Amino acid sequence: MMVPFDFTWIFGVGMVVAFMDAYGIGANDVANSFASSISSGSLSLVQACIAACFTEFLGALLLGSGVADTIKSGIIDIELFRETPEMLMMGMMCALIGSATWVLTATRFGLPVSTTHSIIGAICGFGIAGFGGGAVDWSWNGIIQIVVSWFLSPVLAGAIAAIIYMITKYAVLRQVDSVKWGLRLVPVYFFFTVTIAVFYICFKAPGAADAGLEIGHILGIAFGCGGAIGIYMGVFLCPWLKRLVIDRENVRWYHIPVIYWVPKQPSLEEGLEAARKELEEAAANDTLPKADDEEKVTGDRISEKLATAEDIPESSNTEAEQPKKTIRERMFAIKERVLAVLLHGIRQDVRNLNNDKLKKMHAAAEMYDDDVEFMFSYLQILTALVASFAHGSNDVSNAVGPLASIFDIWQNAEVRDEANVPIWVLAYGGVAIDIGLATMGYRLMRALGNNITRLTPSRGFSAELGAALTVLTASQLNLPVSTTHCIVGATVGVGLCNGNLRAVNWKMLALTMSGWVITLPAAGLVSGLVYAFCAYGPSFVYLR
Repeated sequence: MMVPFDFTWIFGVGMVVAFMDAYGIGANDVANSFASSISSGSLSLVQACIAACFTEFLGALLLGSGVADTIKSGIIDIELFRETPEMLMMGMMCALIGSATWVLTATRFGLPVSTTHSIIGAICGFGIAGFGGGAVDWSWNGIIQIVVSWFLSPVLAGAIAAIIYMITKYAVLRQVDSVKWGLRLVPVYFFFTVTIAVFYICFKAPGAADAGLEIGHILGIAFGCGGAIGIYMGVFLCPWLKRLVIDRENVRWYHIPVIYWVPKQPSLEEGLEAARKELEEAAANDTLPKADDEEKVTGDRISEKLATAEDIPESSNTEAEQPKKTIRERMFAIKERVLAVLLHGIRQDVRNLNNDKLKKMHAAAEMYDDDVEFMFSYLQILTALVASFAHGSNDVSNAVGPLASIFDIWQNAEVRDEANVPIWVLAYGGVAIDIGLATMGYRLMRALGNNITRLTPSRGFSAELGAALTVLTASQLNLPVSTTHCIVGATVGVGLCNGNLRAVNWKMLALTMSGWVITLPAAGLVSGLVYAFCAYGPSFVYLR
């Protein structure tokens, strides 16, 4: 009979593997969410990592659920473990091991997978290892629903994203004066985007759902926020964009709220011309070395070195060529090496614009005015941040939910239908997600960055908004969808809007979908094997 605080080693191992699972979620799920923003150029990899560190962590901490189902989605019957809570405790540890192993492996090879399906598959694995196939719910409410989501999610998201992009394409991008049309419709786009974003957070974030807001209140909040932001953008952002894009003034982002009081700024061309004149004046005044003088100085130094080298023994030459470094130089070199290791994950090129294998696919995509695409970059950044915030609040439970179950059983020595999730567990998962994105997220972004289709800010915005709308709609209709599958399907949808099948990398899409199918059995196999070793292997305690 288990008593409270028995099997502390399971809790300790669970802490480690839960961190690894959350790390994998950051490297795969979050990287997948930001891949389109980085691929289109709306955000750099560094900017995305910094933004995600705040949105994912705050989403997990502020809107993460205070309770978690002891067994996610009720995929196996909890009654099987009522008499032996320690076996469920060990099962959750094995599930985290299986999920983390598969998610990290998939991330290593650039496969976007559903971390929700991964943890469900791992739970099924230890359930089958412990009680056989009958322990798993194979009905519509269980495994069948997950299988349907492999096809339903990308198709729905692709259709909705394509509709949004086609409206944008013919209302703005293909207009004769597309810049002016963009300026007119930017406030409208912000209105709809913010309204949908607030809906998304209220329905997707468990903490917001726990508040018990009625649909009327949510509608009022969403439309109120959307209207306020739309008016603000029309009053301040549009004049700022006009001066930047049309008048070519060198206005800064912090000028937006005070744009009416900012005097006329020099244009970008004028700034470059002034800098060129300064360089010419400096050269005329001999403040900069001329080419002839530089060659003469260099030549004299080389001659001096050659003349002195003849009189110096060979051993002395070696010492002279490799002078001893000062302590300061050594410390600087150590610092550079440490930074190279720590910042390796954010010093990567993930856009794939110079990839020779993708040139034909990129060439098949229609390209539009850069100034108009620049306007949509702000909308895309907004949708990416909102999706990240909602993701942090919702999907952090994939890692901390099993950990919360382990912690609850360890403390109370009993199995309950729901386990309380302490605030430190949510913070723990949020930190792991951020570290995963910053150190390993580039692998998935590189695999997806302009690798499925050529992304621009308008296409990326349509894909992200389409994915969010799909999740919202499907949630209300009780249809099974996955956020990961939705963003991939939405990307394909906007790619097909080019009217050319060659604008989509079908090989990459097939590889991605194979990863979705493999997720359940792969995570389940690892989890089931580990559980079988632990539960049925020889034991000194048993032998005594």
